[in-house]
Amino acid sequence: MPDSALPDMASYRFGLRLTERGCVLGVGDGIAWIKGLPSAQMDEVLHFDDGSSGLVFQLGSDRLGAILLSQTHGLTAGMEVRRTGRRIEIGVGDALLGRVVDPMGAPLDGLPAPQAREMRPLETEAPTILERDYVSQPLYTGNKIVDTLIPIGKGQRQLIIGDDGVGKSALALDVVLNQRGRGVFCVVVLIGQTRTSVAATVETLRAGGALDYSVVVVAEANALPGFRYLAPFAGCAIAEHWMRTGRDALAVYDDLTRHAQSYRELSLLLQRPPGREAYPSDIFYLHSRLLERSAALAAGSGGGSMTALPIVETRLGEIAAYIPTNLISITDGQIYFDSHLFAAGVLPAIDIGRSVSRIGGKAQDAAIKQAAARIRLDYLQFLELELFARFGTRLEAGVEEKLRRGRLLRELLKQDRLAPLPEQAHLAWLLAYGEDLLDRFAPEQAAARLPPLFAAVAARGLRIDAPREDWLAALRDALWEAA
Repeated sequence: MPDSALPDMASYRFGLRLTERGCVLGVGDGIAWIKGLPSAQMDEVLHFDDGSSGLVFQLGSDRLGAILLSQTHGLTAGMEVRRTGRRIEIGVGDALLGRVVDPMGAPLDGLPAPQAREMRPLETEAPTILERDYVSQPLYTGNKIVDTLIPIGKGQRQLIIGDDGVGKSALALDVVLNQRGRGVFCVVVLIGQTRTSVAATVETLRAGGALDYSVVVVAEANALPGFRYLAPFAGCAIAEHWMRTGRDALAVYDDLTRHAQSYRELSLLLQRPPGREAYPSDIFYLHSRLLERSAALAAGSGGGSMTALPIVETRLGEIAAYIPTNLISITDGQIYFDSHLFAAGVLPAIDIGRSVSRIGGKAQDAAIKQAAARIRLDYLQFLELELFARFGTRLEAGVEEKLRRGRLLRELLKQDRLAPLPEQAHLAWLLAYGEDLLDRFAPEQAAARLPPLFAAVAARGLRIDAPREDWLAALRDALWEAA
């Protein structure tokens, strides 16, 4: 044995050492009941004699409940349990970029374990009011509707809500792909998804070059319920490290409906009193303490930011369900996906009337904000007029003109998935629409002319803050050449 591995005998002191040892009463469904360990604390890591580990999750007068973090086949009743005196931590830092890990930081991509230089607790206190700053910098998603009508700022918490299979995850992936070259580190948390879905998401990120600045935290559907519960906190801790070091981070939680269900499962197994829809009474606090950790920090606190995009699922469009309403009240706005729009082929199927951003307008670039000032109102008026026009009544010329412009706008707002656009492209189509440069085309023809229009603007190298006259001249020339 090398000398460096020998214990330091000079520092050894002989004395009486007292340690607590508990005993496993029962094991099942990812839960272990333990007798003893009177000094154990909530969220303390426990070690079992067979090598399994657990996390204290329930304190009782005569026993405690622990959620299992790892379990061997030898874990049975009667086995001894020891305290560790430490809380659960995960490795953080740039070493995790490009990796797929579980909530404990173990690799899932077949590569060696990340050599993280720093550990961070999964749960920490949210930044105080004095540490926070105003949300003033835009976080561009690459989506026409979001970046112009429902803008998001760095440090904001924006909920993505809608039924299953309407494009919520696709929008979140678009946001991640659009951060390439923008200095934003992304953490994608996949909760309770099948291995096929996880593999497809990872491959999409790899194909788009997004894994270079991203970390994927996975708790699969067949994982222990404790893993699904810890997954978003692990992803938050990873993103929080970059925020605390003065950099920008983005955390996507896909999705918090499964997270809430996992927490309900654990709570019922631990015999906690059920509340509405059998969820425990602290379900609101569960998500608030997670999402409140997202913020834009003041310069004195490092100046970093962490933006959160939690995803929640509705059933039959019921936005007033228990978990969705909880998350709506916690977040700074929501992007609502409508299944009827999806079925009608209006993609992305974002319901502009029900979607809102309570902060993002203050973080929007002045040029885009000015160009998009009346578009939201005009589009909502168009939807009302279109509904009225279905009755077959004769319409005035002014109403017909509004309907024509509304149909044109609806076609312009359509966008394919995994095709995010830069902010210059947003300003280009906004000005082209607002200055009536596309009115001579049919709606479908106008939408088809946008890609060459974007290419022409990019070739000229126009900046977002260039004079409006320069933009209009470039747009007219591009449309004339295309014609």
